[in-house]
Amino acid sequence: MDKCNYKEIPNKKVRINNLKGRSDWKPFLKQLLICSGVWMSVFLYGLSASAPTVFIPQIRREANNTEVITTDMASWLTSAFGFSGFPFVLILSILSKFVGRKIPFVIAVLDFLAAFIVLYCSTTVTQILISQIMQGLFCAAHTTITIMIMTEYISPKYRGIFLTAKTATFYWGVWASNTIGTFFHWKIIPLFGIGCSLYTLLTLMIWPESPYWLASRGRFEECAASHRSLKGCDEESEKELEVLINSQRQYLASSLANKQPVTKQITGFFKTITSKGFCKPTALSILTALLSVCSGKMVFAFYAVDILKKVTNNESTAYIVMLIIDGFTVVSMYAGCALAKHLKRRTLLLGASTIGAVFLFILSIYLYCIQLHLIPENQYLTITLFIAFTIAVSCGPLSVSMSVYGELIPIRSRNLSVCIIALFGKLVTGLSLKLAPTIFKNFGVHGTCLTFAIFSVITVVILYKYLPETKDKTLQQINDQIMGVKSNTGQTTTKLIVDDKDV
Repeated sequence: MDKCNYKEIPNKKVRINNLKGRSDWKPFLKQLLICSGVWMSVFLYGLSASAPTVFIPQIRREANNTEVITTDMASWLTSAFGFSGFPFVLILSILSKFVGRKIPFVIAVLDFLAAFIVLYCSTTVTQILISQIMQGLFCAAHTTITIMIMTEYISPKYRGIFLTAKTATFYWGVWASNTIGTFFHWKIIPLFGIGCSLYTLLTLMIWPESPYWLASRGRFEECAASHRSLKGCDEESEKELEVLINSQRQYLASSLANKQPVTKQITGFFKTITSKGFCKPTALSILTALLSVCSGKMVFAFYAVDILKKVTNNESTAYIVMLIIDGFTVVSMYAGCALAKHLKRRTLLLGASTIGAVFLFILSIYLYCIQLHLIPENQYLTITLFIAFTIAVSCGPLSVSMSVYGELIPIRSRNLSVCIIALFGKLVTGLSLKLAPTIFKNFGVHGTCLTFAIFSVITVVILYKYLPETKDKTLQQINDQIMGVKSNTGQTTTKLIVDDKDV
């Protein structure tokens, strides 16, 4: 992109006249290329997370013994990435605060590459478990670094659709893993993952550092250069940059003027994490993120073969139905992307989540009546209900929740907030996947559907009361809306920044 040659931004009218007619296709392409690297890494996350769904049955068949991987070990293989991500959430959050967003993401991708190599070379169940544990680092990055990258690197007008596509890409990985495992040997999965990891590393070569992180460190010249190389020099981008720099200058000046000893800093830390400006957006982010887990879709996806074998009474049919449902998941998530462009995100998220919960209640009642022999079993009706549930959940919480919760994260103490959200996410994901076999065994599929339906309804009711609309708003505007503060984007900055160059 050509140099913008801005010595200052004198006033709003002059800025608009100077920026008229500028093309935004170059910034868009750069954002798209950066997103492609993130999308590919999320695809790999889905590929690896879903691998146990297919390699566990294959290994059992090859050994002609189901005890080669016990039920308990199978649950660990499926959920290990969630629990092992715990320490890395803290590590990546600290790194992203002090060294930026790019370097921690590079570390996470390198870890993923190593995990795929270990999985491909593994010859024992223990070695496979080690590879699953290694994936915890990128699992943590998925809910810490990638969220910050997508919300900070992308313009508000593209952010929603790009974040939604990011979540859809996870289920592309799930679908690809299940397809490979259905028709080929499971070791093709890590081999495919190695190649995709190398592509992600290549895209990282053109990444600048996050303008939000640079501003938070007081490096405003680099912030402006990074922001303009990513988002261009149009009026809206300059407004966003102006508000960002003004906000961070005021915050840093206030922090410097009120610099306190360590004891008071600790007191200030606890004051921050108990303040409304931190707790409210963080709590809303947690609830929004957990909505996709509460829907039950992840558990049903990762234990699809076991569930569908009980429904169809045929293993080969169960695999085919699993792939069909995966296909509906991916297509419906892209439908959710399209709907997100035309509907308010809050409406789409809560409406689709409610419909998904209704189908879970219907499934629970229907399967329970079959168990009591009140009605005859109809496999086609059961599969149709699962598909309807999949469509509803995929259009809503799976496709939109990531976008919304990423935008709700508070600007102040952003790293701490992301860390807390990710810790909750890892805990709930790990527990749900680890306990799922026990729930299936003790309560059956109908009891599992009822459990997730109840959790979904409770979460939807809370979000209905407190969740704000985030569509086409900057992070500062969203933060102001949550806090009930009127946004002020009309201020101008004399001497905003000196010459900026492409990053």
